[in-house]
Amino acid sequence: MTTRRSFLKKSSAAGLAASAFGFPSILHAQNKGDKLKIAMIGVGGINGSHAGMIKGAGDIVMAYCDVDTSKFGNYEANKADPNWKDAKGFQDYRKMFDEVGKTFDAVMIGTPDHHHYPATALAMSAGKHCYTQKPLTHTVWEAREIQKAAESKKLVTQMGNHGHANEGNRRIYEFVNSGMLGDITEIHCVSNRPIWPQGGPRPTGEDAIPAGMDWDLWIGPAPMRPFKKDVYHPFNWRGFLDFGGGALADMACHTMDSIFMSMNPGYPEAVEVIEVNGQSDDMFPTGCILRWTFGPGKLPNGKDRPGFIVYWYDGKLKNEKGEDALALERVAKAIGEEKLRMPDGSLQKIPTSGNVYVGTKESLLVTGDYGDRSRIIPEVNMQKLGSPPKMLERSIGHYQEWREACLGNKPLDFPGSNFKYAAPFTETIHLGNVAQRVPAGKKLLWDAKAMAFTNSPEANAFITKKYRAGWEFKIS
Repeated sequence: MTTRRSFLKKSSAAGLAASAFGFPSILHAQNKGDKLKIAMIGVGGINGSHAGMIKGAGDIVMAYCDVDTSKFGNYEANKADPNWKDAKGFQDYRKMFDEVGKTFDAVMIGTPDHHHYPATALAMSAGKHCYTQKPLTHTVWEAREIQKAAESKKLVTQMGNHGHANEGNRRIYEFVNSGMLGDITEIHCVSNRPIWPQGGPRPTGEDAIPAGMDWDLWIGPAPMRPFKKDVYHPFNWRGFLDFGGGALADMACHTMDSIFMSMNPGYPEAVEVIEVNGQSDDMFPTGCILRWTFGPGKLPNGKDRPGFIVYWYDGKLKNEKGEDALALERVAKAIGEEKLRMPDGSLQKIPTSGNVYVGTKESLLVTGDYGDRSRIIPEVNMQKLGSPPKMLERSIGHYQEWREACLGNKPLDFPGSNFKYAAPFTETIHLGNVAQRVPAGKKLLWDAKAMAFTNSPEANAFITKKYRAGWEFKIS
């Protein structure tokens, strides 16, 4: 049998040699311009959406993988479909690449966060086009490794923040880049997460591992810990430092996407925790307010912009009475209630998820994680100014962007959330999570070139992590 290492070296070299500048050409010849041959890593949760997109496009599934074989039922049933009849199931995606890696062209990855990088690293090393769910990685170092690979390999990539293809974020881009808001000075981002436990101690005890579950594979690159029923798998893993990224990593790839799309911020100069509630050694906090500082630069339209600040609010913080209250309640005071005044004198409520862009001319209130609704505030100003001019083409769909580029019908960078865009974005988000792991109140100064904080050795310890034996992958 071909070893994983030898297979990846051969397939990576072949993929690079076959690629033409700007367009991929590693697809199986009989499928080029027609159907995409895909392997799926993860079958539960978001992967139901992945399967629906694949079916809708008429693409072919050659393999699927999940550590929990009890989730295989729907995929076995899919084999009645000619495009799924040859699909083979695996528990270990490392074995999947070894045994059937030559049969597929692209990979869709929908696992807990701590598996995103190992699976993506194997796929990119094997010359496979990648669609990896948000957040793209689990650490800053992983994001930087994927960014370097995206810049050197002729592969089509897309992070699964599907709102990037929506109308809402394009409209926000047009409000910002048309000049209607003036210069943006600060942006406030609000999340309704977490909707899972956070801020608690490490769980104690151990439960029997269910039939069909390979707990060692689920743990993967993370430190081993006992299985606990309904504590980690299948959903609540997001709150744990070893497996997820908390509320921030879960939703900022959606809620902050319009910022990276419209402002072209680059790497932040600093990040800090303004307030935190319920810090824990094993879990992300119950709630927090974070602040990133970005230096001056240029908007996507090429015009100069000044530096600006981004705030993030999630979960619950202690109010004046010492009670847990939604962090979003701090936003109105931070931006000034006059901006929220409605024509009848009442105050516009801050949405449970969304953004407020504060400009030198006007401010913009965005409702929803995907830019669902945006309007200038106070409301009376929106009535006077109306909608922004259309400046961007509309998307054909998030999966469709990736698919068309994989098939060679569009350039490599046609997917809007390709890894060159998504990796620095993800890195910025993880810097916020690093800040949550050190004592609050210190402004951490980020040297992007050195990939290090210049004033906090303690924070630098969380830029990367240790990997269990057998899971230490670098992209070859």
